[in-house]
Amino acid sequence: MLSIAETAAATAASATPSPKLVSAAHEFEAQMMQELLKPLNSSSGLDGEDSDSDSGSGSALGEFASGALGKALSEQGGFGIATSILHQLSPAGNKRKTER
Repeated sequence: MLSIAETAAATAASATPSPKLVSAAHEFEAQMMQELLKPLNSSSGLDGEDSDSDSGSGSALGEFASGALGKALSEQGGFGIATSILHQLSPAGNKRKTER
């Protein structure tokens, strides 16, 4: 069994962030982008329905579209929020920050 110091050294030596961290960072950025896109769906009628329509399917479709667009943008770089999170939370990023 590895000691805490050995585990920390092995983690710091690896430069690649864990897949869970990458996924969480992209999911966070996608959620932020979805929130930024929400006003576009609700106020401008981009869902193709009249404003007096009582069916909720248009808003559900708009939310799905916002989520899908946010996720796709995040995976392609987006605003760089996920990259910044990965840099800040990766062992290599933390090591460089403490060395300054």
